[in-house]
Amino acid sequence: MSKDGMNSKDFLFGTLIGGIIGATTALFLAPKSGKELRGDLNTQANALKEKTDRLTTDAKEKGTEYVTIAKDKTSELSQLVVEQSNQILEKVKDIKERATGKANQVKSDAEEAVSDVASEVSDVADEAKVRVEETKSEIEEGIKDVQEKIDQSTKS
Repeated sequence: MSKDGMNSKDFLFGTLIGGIIGATTALFLAPKSGKELRGDLNTQANALKEKTDRLTTDAKEKGTEYVTIAKDKTSELSQLVVEQSNQILEKVKDIKERATGKANQVKSDAEEAVSDVASEVSDVADEAKVRVEETKSEIEEGIKDVQEKIDQSTKS
């Protein structure tokens, strides 16, 4: 409980006890007959009962009011938590979708780069093969020329 709630409770309790003590003291100190004293005690007891009933009713009403306020606040807070959770979930889904899109783009770019490199390597290999064939042909022709020169020089 709050400090104010405790002070109110203490005040009401003190007022009630003080009222009982004061009324009882006044009744016993007043010069009255037994019948009058019993009547006054009865009257004071009824008044005290009515005050107690009023205080009890007021306390119940305040308690009900506080319970209603607490339920309303709890409901509002629960709704706020649900809304914020949904917002966070949507943001996480959006981030995941963007990350998946970026990953797919990177994968596609990498596959394209690998394909381009493979194509370049294939082109270079084909060009090297052509050059090797040309060089082979040139060497074979050179060997033929050298062989012919050797044959001519041995014949002469």
